[in-house]
Amino acid sequence: MTATPTILVIGATGTTGSRTAARLSAAGHRVKAASRRATPLPGAEPFRFDWYDPATFGNALTGADRVYLVPPVGDPDPAVVMLPFLRQARAAGVERAVLLSSSAIPEGGAAVGVVHQALPGLFEQWAVLRPSWFMQNFTGTHAHADSIREHGVILTAAGTGRVGFVDADDIAAVAVHALTHDDAPDTDLVLTGPEALNHDDIATIVAQVTGRPVAHHHLTHDAMRDRLAAVIPLEFATMLAGMDRAIAEGAEDRTTDTVLRLTGRPPHSFRAVAERELAHGG
Repeated sequence: MTATPTILVIGATGTTGSRTAARLSAAGHRVKAASRRATPLPGAEPFRFDWYDPATFGNALTGADRVYLVPPVGDPDPAVVMLPFLRQARAAGVERAVLLSSSAIPEGGAAVGVVHQALPGLFEQWAVLRPSWFMQNFTGTHAHADSIREHGVILTAAGTGRVGFVDADDIAAVAVHALTHDDAPDTDLVLTGPEALNHDDIATIVAQVTGRPVAHHHLTHDAMRDRLAAVIPLEFATMLAGMDRAIAEGAEDRTTDTVLRLTGRPPHSFRAVAERELAHGG
């Protein structure tokens, strides 16, 4: 293994990829930043990468020792494009792979769960990050954040179910640890924030921080599915609505000590993130 590994970050302009690339670069690691437009990032070498264009795989992989994998967004069966890439990565000399999955998707489950299941058989050094729902869904470019800004509402079928929402900065901190520590985790890691909140709690905090009214509107599963299906494929809309139903039934009502254990500091609270990203009109 090289003393200073070269790390390929796929999805380097995304929510966790951009933060991971920035942290790696700041720590002095050589970073290959892969995105569909080969967007330049400070301290990183940009490469064009498209999951649906295998011709972009080779240049991105050349010289890479480790890889951070963000699945293609909105694809209900990402294994179709990801597994051929991972086999090519292993053949090209990549030794460690860190996959972004979800706390809602177990090993062997739907979508990226298939990739999770295959990863240990492809790489001796590996990790699967399974973060809870992102706090940035309410502060960034997600549909919830848009709905808050435009209409002062959060629309879900999650009822009063609680979620251990997690800061994308904390996910990136764990990703950097998993990519750079001498010993790979060789397991899956469920990442949460410090407390479990429901969407009514989220609406209250956002309203307090921004000074603008925000309400959580409770939708039925079918209404949520149909609303999503108006803008994304029905299969993916059905899966997302099903995740909301699982939240309503308590599937995400948990917190873990993973962020503290791997980074040495506690995870950020949603109020802290909202104050950081929304208090000044962000």
